[in-house]
Amino acid sequence: MRATPVVRTADRDDLVVVASLNASARPSGPVGVGADQWGEDVVRNHLSVYIASGGTVLVADVDGHIVGFLLTRSVGPLLFALDPALVIDALFVTPDQRRRGVGHALVAGVAALAGEAGAPYVYASAPAGDRGMHRFLARLGFAPTAGHRVVSTPTLLRRLAQDGGAPRGDSRPRSRRDATRSAIDDIIARRRRARAAGLPSGPVDLRELRSGRDAERPAS
Repeated sequence: MRATPVVRTADRDDLVVVASLNASARPSGPVGVGADQWGEDVVRNHLSVYIASGGTVLVADVDGHIVGFLLTRSVGPLLFALDPALVIDALFVTPDQRRRGVGHALVAGVAALAGEAGAPYVYASAPAGDRGMHRFLARLGFAPTAGHRVVSTPTLLRRLAQDGGAPRGDSRPRSRRDATRSAIDDIIARRRRARAAGLPSGPVDLRELRSGRDAERPAS
């Protein structure tokens, strides 16, 4: 059974993995940094500045391994743009995990952020020669405009739902703390349902919580 990608906001440890994935995408890393020219420490520095300037790095976790990442930021309003917009600056999925819903899950995270920010449009940029990325964006409704591709947030959500890439329920990116809290809430809810049905609930199995928490950790 195919594991469902878990999308969360990258923390310090995740940035180390993101920099390593960027270095593996030679000769040019997806974050716009020449992987053959600068080391992973420089990439980590650039990612840190990106976050400090208001950007967000999302990572996709499958069975405890980070298999993709996305860089996004909110811009505007400015001049004739009366509302903010979300911009996708980079998107990368490891080759062995492509066509498995990872990219869709990452973009769904951006769509959720756009909804929270009240952004009616999501923009994306892709290298001119990356036909695969352009096809991927086009399938999600992104149309060429002014050097970017753009899609309305409602259209993006609809396309994601049609492709089965939109996560069910709350698709907002989660932090590791949120994921742990969610695991605790799930265990409590299941125990309450068992008691309501007259079934023995037994003691809390900390191994069950630990396994759920460990599943949120990337491999070192």
